Amino acid sequence: MHPQTLRQYDRLGLVSPSRARGRGRRYSVRDIAQLREVQRLSQEDGVNLAGIKRILELENQVTAMGRRIEALEAEIDLVRQQARRIFAAGMAGDIVATPVGKRPPSPQRSTALVVWRPERTGRTGRSAR
Repeated sequence: MHPQTLRQYDRLGLVSPSRARGRGRRYSVRDIAQLREVQRLSQEDGVNLAGIKRILELENQVTAMGRRIEALEAEIDLVRQQARRIFAAGMAGDIVATPVGKRPPSPQRSTALVVWRPERTGRTGRSAR
């Protein structure tokens, strides 16, 4: 490509090469691929530079959205894994996490013996103590 063409593409933002010490442009492999795409759109498809810029912006948006979709799908998978458990009220009134289809674990029942002795009341209805 002609150096003037490269400068114009840089000015329009169609490609943004890095700069060398003497302010010379350094084109990466990605920059070269983008320059080839700009050239193809211009020569083969007859798209003007404003249209090419818009096409490249939209392609960048699609790429960014694809990455965002991948991140959201990973987040959804994580939430689904966490949703495989449910919460229930335990026997003591506490909240416990249990697997789907299982009952919450029952607390250990006491085997202590409790003796109940009713209080004796006299005629007044009060305790005889």
